[in-house]
Amino acid sequence: MAYSIALAGKGGTGKTTTAGLLIKYLLKTDRKPVLAVDADSNANLNEVLGLEITDTLGQAREDMKKGKVPSGMTKDVFMSMRLEQAVMESGDCDLVVMGQPEGQGCYCAANTLLTNFLDRLQDNYPYIVIDNEAGMEHISRMTTHNVDVLLIVTDASRRGLQAALRIHELAQSLNIGVARSYVIINQVKSGAPDQAMEMLNQAGIELGGVLPEDDTVYDYDFQGRPMIELPDDNPVVLAAYEMFDKIMETETAKASGHTV
Repeated sequence: MAYSIALAGKGGTGKTTTAGLLIKYLLKTDRKPVLAVDADSNANLNEVLGLEITDTLGQAREDMKKGKVPSGMTKDVFMSMRLEQAVMESGDCDLVVMGQPEGQGCYCAANTLLTNFLDRLQDNYPYIVIDNEAGMEHISRMTTHNVDVLLIVTDASRRGLQAALRIHELAQSLNIGVARSYVIINQVKSGAPDQAMEMLNQAGIELGGVLPEDDTVYDYDFQGRPMIELPDDNPVVLAAYEMFDKIMETETAKASGHTV
């Protein structure tokens, strides 16, 4: 069964960039192939990975609902074909974009096909990275698999941290079986603030790590360059690698029954 890592956070915190750094780390440490799932309605994980969106699962669902099925083809065959076409393959990392949220009307048949497809697809990958918006209802609808690790990305502001804690509470209330949650504080000038640590301790959620501010990251973002191409000696990449090493070591130890 695939090991699933989901990311969530309010807009502007660098959540999708962090997802890209995680994928870069998994590939670097030979944890591949990776399935990247963009479940944010404002899809831009493809830009971080340097891929062009050709189709989305949501669009396939919409087309089936609107009857855009060729004559002589069943809906099941049509959806199977369209869903396969929506998988963007790129070496050791494939990308699936969920697309816009569904509108009014009944989508039961299409959603069932979508869920079954994702369940089959996930069996082909040892690691799955799911980039979500702050609300994570997409996860609860899209798959029956549990989320092994939830990474909640925030900045160092009090308001940002409060939003992160609300996301943590939401994750606990949804039926997605989050095994463990971590907060990642992004765009930090110098370490995690004491007040931030106090808030996390009171909420009972662990700090995964901090990522520093960096001009190169801003330049890549402004120029539209894929974040996955950041050099390995970049300060943010180095900090991300160290952070993910720590998280994966903790998770491995937990899975083996050792105390961390």
